[in-house]
Amino acid sequence: MTPRLTPHPHTLRCLLVSLPRSALRRALKRTFPEGLPELVPGMSAPLVLALAAALVLSLGLSGCDRNEAAPAAEAPPVAEGQVLRYPAGHSQLRLLRVAPARSETDAELQLPAHVVWDESRTQRLYAPLAGRVEQLSADVGQTVQRGALLARLSSADLGQVQADAARALADQRLAAQQLTRQRELSEAGIVARRDLEQAEADSARANAEAARARSRLSLYGAAGGVDQQLGLRAGIAGVIVERNLNPGAEIRPDQSGPGVPALFVISDPSRLWVVVDARENDLAALRPGTRFTLEVPAWPGRAFDAVVTATADAIDPATRSIKVRAEVDNRERLLKAEMLGSARVRRPRADDVTVPAAAVLLDGDRHLVFVQTGPGVFEARPVKVARLGAREAALAGGVRPGEPIVIDNALLLARQLRLADDATPAAAAGSAPAGADTRADVSAQRKPRG
Repeated sequence: MTPRLTPHPHTLRCLLVSLPRSALRRALKRTFPEGLPELVPGMSAPLVLALAAALVLSLGLSGCDRNEAAPAAEAPPVAEGQVLRYPAGHSQLRLLRVAPARSETDAELQLPAHVVWDESRTQRLYAPLAGRVEQLSADVGQTVQRGALLARLSSADLGQVQADAARALADQRLAAQQLTRQRELSEAGIVARRDLEQAEADSARANAEAARARSRLSLYGAAGGVDQQLGLRAGIAGVIVERNLNPGAEIRPDQSGPGVPALFVISDPSRLWVVVDARENDLAALRPGTRFTLEVPAWPGRAFDAVVTATADAIDPATRSIKVRAEVDNRERLLKAEMLGSARVRRPRADDVTVPAAAVLLDGDRHLVFVQTGPGVFEARPVKVARLGAREAALAGGVRPGEPIVIDNALLLARQLRLADDATPAAAAGSAPAGADTRADVSAQRKPRG
């Protein structure tokens, strides 16, 4: 007699609840295409359904313990010296971008520049003595001639200078009178020769002191008498381009020098200087007499002609740049001092090859690029860099025009080449003869690579 199956109700309930109804129907239909069998006469339909589901589960889960076959790994690239070979269809090939090297034509350099006053036609005026501003006679934008009064100061220091000058002149007159008297007495034989010589020496000293006092007065532009009025006058003809004093301001002579604004700045705006910050390898294109164009954001689409006049003899150690000075005609008064702009300089054509700067890699003390010599074949080739800029690099040797150069993800090739080189000694050690000495093999593996 066939034993009667009585599955536990909790087990059947868990089986029915855990399975989605749609999935259960599909599984039962595939397993029992003729319909559910009647395992035991009189067994209820829910029990038959549960047992059928358990059978389907056992059949479906029987293969869960078998591991799915893992996809085959890509074969790594192979290194042959400085050449890296990729298998056809390798996924890393899609990351590389190649472009041909170009012959360098007449390149145009774009260098930062700024406009300054022509210092050969500029005067910065400071107060020679302390004082208080009593009068202003000139303002910014005004054209002045040499010797024109710009401002007047009341200066006690100038009063002291004037008093010293007046005293020196009085001493000079007194010494001259005494000398005349001593000569008359000496001719009459009343005084000794020694007294006459003393009077002559006193007169000479008084004359020297008076001359010094007059020169000092003329240095400050003051007249005779004691009025303490110090006038600030223009030393050159030009236009007042800057004024940094107001009526009533107290001025001291120690408020002058580098970093302190001048009281007045007089210049000739019809001609300005352009200071260019050039790189070391750009000096050949910026020799004295070289012409270039200046562009400023204030006048888009307009270029100003400039000519190089001087080059500094020292390089700024912080920025590694060198100052190049040029002159620009500004008779239209469009350019202003301290304007920022760009200097566009034409570089003569050279026998160099131009590649993107991202394609050039630094390997120790040498530069190299990766050249594609065939499909999936890349060669690490040393090059000589003639000029390295922010976007492009000029190569003086190592690459011919038209050769395909890796311009994107060249570092990936460098890393793969290094990994392939590191894997070569390990592969050679793995293929050693079976009878080799084990201790020698272990010591060779532990030996650090240089």
